[in-house]
Amino acid sequence: MFGVPVEEATNLFVDNQSVVLNSATPTSVLKKKHNAIAYHKVREAVAANIVQIAKVAGSKYLADLFTKPLIKGVFLALAPNILYLPKAYDG
Repeated sequence: MFGVPVEEATNLFVDNQSVVLNSATPTSVLKKKHNAIAYHKVREAVAANIVQIAKVAGSKYLADLFTKPLIKGVFLALAPNILYLPKAYDG
């Protein structure tokens, strides 16, 4: 789309083991129709080697910064990975 060549699969990091299993295993059964539709596209991308699904420990999952309220210690552990925080910052 931007004219940048992509030579290898993109990593998608998730913190849910069932997402990893359902996206990589075509024989797994998805009981909800909206899940089956969404996973169908993901499964196609995995099969075409466009994306790779990888599990990340919940304590290191950066998306949690944007999707849920976090206690101060967890926020301060995750935030420096994507935000600039001065060394003396303590919230």
